[in-house]
Order: sequence, then C-alpha cells, then structure tokens
Amino acid sequence: MSKDLDQLRNRVDELNLQLLSLINERARLVQEIGKAKETQGVYRYDPVRERKMLDHIKEYNDGPFENSTIEHMFKEIFKAGLELQEDDHRKALLVSRKKKPENTIINLKGEKIGDGKPHLVFGPCAVESYEQVATVADAVKAKGLKLLRGGAFKPRTSPYDFQGLGLEGLKILKQIGDEFDLAVISEIVSPADIEIAVDYLDVIQIGARNMQNFELLKAAGAINKPVLLKRGLAATIEEFINAAEYIMAQGNGQIILCERGIRTYERATRNTLDITAVPILKQETHLPVLVDVTHSTGRRDLLLPAAKAALAIGADGVMAEVHPDPAVALSDNAQQMNLKQFDEFMKELQSSSFVTI
Repeated sequence: MSKDLDQLRNRVDELNLQLLSLINERARLVQEIGKAKETQGVYRYDPVRERKMLDHIKEYNDGPFENSTIEHMFKEIFKAGLELQEDDHRKALLVSRKKKPENTIINLKGEKIGDGKPHLVFGPCAVESYEQVATVADAVKAKGLKLLRGGAFKPRTSPYDFQGLGLEGLKILKQIGDEFDLAVISEIVSPADIEIAVDYLDVIQIGARNMQNFELLKAAGAINKPVLLKRGLAATIEEFINAAEYIMAQGNGQIILCERGIRTYERATRNTLDITAVPILKQETHLPVLVDVTHSTGRRDLLLPAAKAALAIGADGVMAEVHPDPAVALSDNAQQMNLKQFDEFMKELQSSSFVTI
C-alpha cells in the first residue's frame, strides 16, 4: 500500500515537472508572438483569440475538473503570458529603466537635471515684452537660480486668447538668457518651427496639448537639444512614456518629463496633480521628472504645498509661473505669482529644507 502511494506521488512529481516545462515552453512562444506583434506595431490584447483558445480547451476536457475550473486555471496562464509580453515591451523601450538603469542627467548651463538635487524653473506664462521678462529674470538670477521659462507660442483653448509673440518672443528670451546667463525654456507647437527655435532656446518644450503630436515629437527627436515633454491633459502614464520614446527613437535622449496635472471631474483645481506619477515615472524610466505646480493646480495658494509634495515624493524639480504684475498679464493671470509672492514662495521652500541655494 505504501509502495503504491509512493509510486503515485512520484508520478505526480514527474507530471509537475512536465507541466512546468510545458508552461515555460508556452511562455517562450508567447514572447516570440509578442516580438512579432511589436514589429507590426501591434500591442493590443485580443479577447476574441483568448475566448477561442478557452473554448477549444474545454472541448477536449474529459474531467475530473469542471469546465469552470479549467477555464479559471488557463485564464491565469494566459494572464501571466500577457504580462510577460508587456514586460518585454517595457524592457525594449529606450526610455526604460530596464534598458538603462542609471539616471539620465541633462546639463543646462551648469544645472544638472536628474542629479538627485532639486532644480527650480520660473518665469511668466507668456513673453509679453523685454521689460516684463527681464524683471522676472532679474528676480530669478538674484535667488541663484539658472532656469527661466516663458511662452512665445501659446496654444490656447480659445482662438481669441493671446497666442504669444512667436519669433519675437524667442528673440527676447535669447537676449534675456545671454544677458542674465540663464537657460531659457519655451514651447514650440509646430515641427516647422523646431529648426528656428534651436538657435534661440536652451530647452524645447512640448506642451500638454501636443504630447501626441507625433510629427512634432519626431522633429524634436531629430535635433541635438534638450526637450521638456509635458504630460497630456488626459494621457495615461503609458501614453506619456511612449511619447518620450518617440523622441528618443529619433536619436535625442535629452528628455525631461513634466507632470502638469490631468483632467478629471474635480473642479477645485485647474487640473488634478497626479503626484504618484512622479515615482512611477522615476521607476519606469531613467529620465528626470519635473512637476509644474502652476498648471496642475491653477491656484496661487496651492503652489507651495504642491511644490513641497512634488519634491518630497522624488521629483527632480518644480516649475511655476511668475509675472511682475499678474493682474495685467495677457494669459493665466489668476495663477501666476507676483514678485513678492515669489520671494515668499522661495523662502518657505528653502526653510522646509527641500531646497538649498
């Protein structure tokens, strides 16, 4: 009796190993299928194919397991295979942390974004005049900061809102950057303007509304200039990462990601700051991550706590808007800090030990 039991148990052990071998062989085939789908640009899960496989398996089920049990077990096998395909896809991405374990560090006139220290970017929503930008640049420079933002091309929700000064705005930014020794950042909205912008800017910004403007992403990837890529208004993190991949696939690895809030049902803030996107992006990619506290909150009273939260959770820096006189600003006047508020913001941020200048 004991001998028969041992034989049965030995047979179970043998079958366990056979099952393991077959499951791993199936997994390798699934990986090959994933690679073949990737070459065709297909990444989607096919529920119709899964249903056909399950029906085929149940057709040959002769017990003792019920069909429902068999279906449950094979669904788990299918799910594991799908996760394996997705993991292989993530590993293949050039922006992936699995592709490049070490952090990408981007040097902007001595500011090394991604070096583990917090970096701050300030400036007006839109470039309105030389005097306006110079006033903000002077305040930024006085605080020992090196990064200045300002919009020259402004994609606005309404076609009647101020659209920016365009090329004239870029020229002003270039002049200010040279005079104050600041790295200047501004948004470009058309692939045709990329080649012009490289002569005026230190960083090309691709805004939220253009995150999936693939021709613009490709054009930015074809130049040797850092790119600040903002997350789209309703983009998933996966879509955000793939947008960065468009840039890097063209040869430009100088990419800074920027979480700027996403659109949800909440109306208390302009957008909803997805603060947990920061550590996810830091884990999934090797790229530096900034948080735009102005566009995410749309409220001056929330800029400081949002900035503290961003730096506490691991962001490489914070971006916020400053204007000499927000009341007369040509765009987004309700969310920009004036110079006094900027001083208070910096003092509070420095006293919280998140920032040392």
